[in-house]
Amino acid sequence: MRGKISESVRDKGSILRTLITLSIPTILEEVLSTLLQYVDTAMVGSLGENATAAISVTTTITWVVNSIPHGAAVALLALIARNIGADKKENITKYSKQAVFFILVCTFIVGVPSLMLGKYIPEWMGAAPDICESASRYFMIISLPMLFRVTSSVLGSVIRATKDTKTPMYINLLSNLLNIGLNMVFIFGLDWNVTGAAISSAISYTVGGILMFVAYRRNRLLYWKWEKLRDIFDWEATKEVVCIGMPVMGNSLTSCFGYVIFARLVSGMGTRVFAAHSLAVTAETLFYIPGYGLRTATSTLVGIALGEQDEKKLDHVCKVSIYLTVAMMFLSGMVLYFIAVPLMKLFTPVEEVALLGADMLKLVAFSEPFFGLMIVLEGIFNGLGKNQYAFVIETASMWGVRILFSYLCVVVWKLDLQAVWYCMIMDNVCKAVLLWIAKLRYGSGKSVDA
Repeated sequence: MRGKISESVRDKGSILRTLITLSIPTILEEVLSTLLQYVDTAMVGSLGENATAAISVTTTITWVVNSIPHGAAVALLALIARNIGADKKENITKYSKQAVFFILVCTFIVGVPSLMLGKYIPEWMGAAPDICESASRYFMIISLPMLFRVTSSVLGSVIRATKDTKTPMYINLLSNLLNIGLNMVFIFGLDWNVTGAAISSAISYTVGGILMFVAYRRNRLLYWKWEKLRDIFDWEATKEVVCIGMPVMGNSLTSCFGYVIFARLVSGMGTRVFAAHSLAVTAETLFYIPGYGLRTATSTLVGIALGEQDEKKLDHVCKVSIYLTVAMMFLSGMVLYFIAVPLMKLFTPVEEVALLGADMLKLVAFSEPFFGLMIVLEGIFNGLGKNQYAFVIETASMWGVRILFSYLCVVVWKLDLQAVWYCMIMDNVCKAVLLWIAKLRYGSGKSVDA
């Protein structure tokens, strides 16, 4: 008995080390990216609250756009990782080819509508008339390199499926540093303001997408000989990717459209309140990054364990990833609470905006462990390729909790921003609890059936 316990501890220790090893580059990538986004936001914020609102008002639409390639990326990661675990080189090659096919399809699906509708989106989002023109110009400029944005998202996920999390980190770090450097030139040197920020982002997206494609072609596990364009399409593989990816995409779309309505409700509370809300959301990003880094590593290890048909290893991966993620998010929430005020003052010189945003950060700090639990459970279901239950939970909680109660707070009861953030916190807690119930009900093995 003691020998079995010792073996279990060793297995969990090995999994913990692997999780940390795989997640550290992803966490560093996201942390560095967010820190540079902080600098980017601060650069624009120095131009005033109108400039901040002009960029922030289309952020949720950008999330909607990103959700479609994200669905394909998660599905491809799960399938490639599973076949790496099963050591099926032919299938790995097949899904690697499909990545190129889905890049082209997703680019068309999201790129064309973005360029056609970009002019009208700020107005639909309830932006003040004096920022609509600059906001629409910003959105359309960053939509031009859509092919490269989609390439970076999909191929970054595919590369991570091979346990290479360092290469995407280096590429995204480089593109973000480039963005900051170009901001210095275009925003301040040439005085192009919001338009300059958009051009900087577009160029960095392009460079990042090109470098990610080069890394993909140089990856030994993913390499395949390109002879004809039709080689990238396989009907059976396409159906598998769609089957797994559609619930993920639906989950993201449901969530993002909810964020759109949520942002629309907040934007109606005034430019200053919306600026504080947007900056607080951006500031919080750094503190839930550990959860997202571990989610990617968890999905990869779950997929590999599933391919190996090792249920014991699969169970250990799930348990260790949950404990580690919740612990890290608890610590990050504590830090967020104590540095909320100075953090917000980095983003805006407007005292009222900074203090209002800081109050929101102190509220949300207490819910970070629940947010972490939600994130890692999504990662487990993504790795298993069982995403339907997560989709149902996201839809029910986003619209039945966050949107419904936010509408009542803003439109019916005329409450302040704090009430709206309570609705957001309730939504995150609700999702975490329901996903945990799903995990307990369906287990962590191949029997999971959402």
